[in-house]
Amino acid sequence: MEKGKPTTAKIESMIPMSQASSSSRATIEKATPTMTIESMPSMSQASSSSHAASTYPVRILKKSEYKQAALCLAEAFKDDEVVQYAIQTGDRKKSTPEKDWKLHLHMMECIVYAHCMSGVATVVGPNYDCVALWMAPGQNLDTFCTMFRSGMFTFNWKLSKEGKKRFFDEFLPLLHDTKHEVLDKDEERSWYLVYIGTKADSRGKGYAKALIEDTTKQADIENRVTYLECSNPLNIKLYSRLGFNLVKKIYLTRGEKPVEMDIMTRLPVAQQLAGRTSRFHEEQESRN
Repeated sequence: MEKGKPTTAKIESMIPMSQASSSSRATIEKATPTMTIESMPSMSQASSSSHAASTYPVRILKKSEYKQAALCLAEAFKDDEVVQYAIQTGDRKKSTPEKDWKLHLHMMECIVYAHCMSGVATVVGPNYDCVALWMAPGQNLDTFCTMFRSGMFTFNWKLSKEGKKRFFDEFLPLLHDTKHEVLDKDEERSWYLVYIGTKADSRGKGYAKALIEDTTKQADIENRVTYLECSNPLNIKLYSRLGFNLVKKIYLTRGEKPVEMDIMTRLPVAQQLAGRTSRFHEEQESRN
């Protein structure tokens, strides 16, 4: 993975996100999200009274740090049903927990590197304690350069036959179509929280909250919606405290049992104060 990969990020690694301009945080392209997944399993133990996060500023992740960040996310999502949906399929030959972990970590490394290239990856804590992957307005991972250099193209043969069906034919189209349905005209101008995860021994310190609020403050300045898919129902209340509202539930259905994801959006403060609800909510209410 490291061979041939540059170590200089397009976005300065030590600039706090709260001080970064929108132009420095995003390379504007046509938005066609194809490699997306969202969850926050680590926030279930977060404490609002903790001040540990204030000691360490939020910063942009460098490309050269992708492996450390990927390990953080891999550990946080190792038991997540959505993340494991395309890996633990039952049809992988000679599958073992060790091989499943190796594939899981490989996919995380590719996804993190892709976001360092064409998205926004943020980190907080002294030892990559919490990592968030974002797509800024107009950003797009679905380019040949990003797919090739990040290694995401290897998913086509790393995954099993059933894994490829779940990932490429069900999972990605479902996320793409749902995001388009929910955001409508706001889709290309929204912030998208793709992944956020905290190491087990770093939970309850406010790291995840710090990463989310760092970007939602930017979204407020830009008057933009923030969008996510949550794979852990326990985190719905926690996201709600940060201004997100549950708008829809979706399900992955190729496995032995349906796997639920909760779609949540956060309006910028100006629109919240004006009493606006999401377009999706407005349409659902008008139909009823």
